[in-house]
Amino acid sequence: MTELKNDRFLRALMRQPVDRTPVWMMRQAGRYLPEYRATRAKAGDFLSLCKNTPLACEVTLQPLERYPLDAAILFSDILTIPDALGLGLYFET
Repeated sequence: MTELKNDRFLRALMRQPVDRTPVWMMRQAGRYLPEYRATRAKAGDFLSLCKNTPLACEVTLQPLERYPLDAAILFSDILTIPDALGLGLYFET
C-alpha cells in the first residue's frame, strides 16, 4: 500500500493530535473549475459522469491537485442510490 502524503484528516477522525484543523472541499465547490467542466464534457452529461468510475475519480481529485487540501469527498449524487435500486433517474435542463 502506498504511504499517505497527508494523513491529517484521518488522524483527526481518530481523535489523534493534528497540527491544524483539516480542510476539505465539498464537490459542489469545484464545479466552477475549468478541469471539471472539461471532464464533464467528456462524460456527455452529469449522470454519465457519476456512473463513469475513472471520470468520477478524476473530478474527485481535481481540487486536491489545485489547492492544499487534506481530504476530498467522493464525487457522486445522492439520487444515484434510488437509480441503483431500479427506480430510474434522469435530469432535465
